[in-house]
Amino acid sequence: MKDRKKQRLSQYDYSAPGAYFITVCVENMRCRFGEMRDGSMNLNETGKIVNNQWNWMFEQYPYIHRDEFVIMPNHVHGILQIAGNGRDRSLQEQKIKTISELIGAFKTTSSKMIHLAGQPDFKWQKSFYDHIIRDENELHSVREYIVNNPISWELDKNNPDVNGNELFVRKDLATRMGGHSRNVGNGRDRSYG
Repeated sequence: MKDRKKQRLSQYDYSAPGAYFITVCVENMRCRFGEMRDGSMNLNETGKIVNNQWNWMFEQYPYIHRDEFVIMPNHVHGILQIAGNGRDRSLQEQKIKTISELIGAFKTTSSKMIHLAGQPDFKWQKSFYDHIIRDENELHSVREYIVNNPISWELDKNNPDVNGNELFVRKDLATRMGGHSRNVGNGRDRSYG
């Protein structure tokens, strides 16, 4: 049996207070949540379920706080902030779930609701991507990335119309830059995916 690549930092406590940048993708990167129009995301019913379940997490677990969040056609980006127990006695006695447990709850509940809404073939990709946000500058950069993600969709590596089509990206950038071509590669130079 093949060993799976570990997704998380070993020895790191993923229930520790802090900010975490999360990306969750649909299986096979199928566009299931709506479509982009003029740089903004128009959610379909499935996208609305995903949005509702993301918000549900913050109602369900009072020790996490919502930050920037965006639903794209085939993935979501969000920042989860886990608060410390502090002086709030109600939080001191509550077990803090890890990021994996929180995202597992989000994926499980949203999948169940999507299936009940008539899409029994819907699946999230296994696991998810995370990045521990280390300081305020990084938090600002991640927020900016999330907010600007919809207007960058036409060049996004997760866009099935672009994915793997380096020529399309180069032609589009050349057009935007007034005909000046530039080597942009295949999207791997982006900080967050």
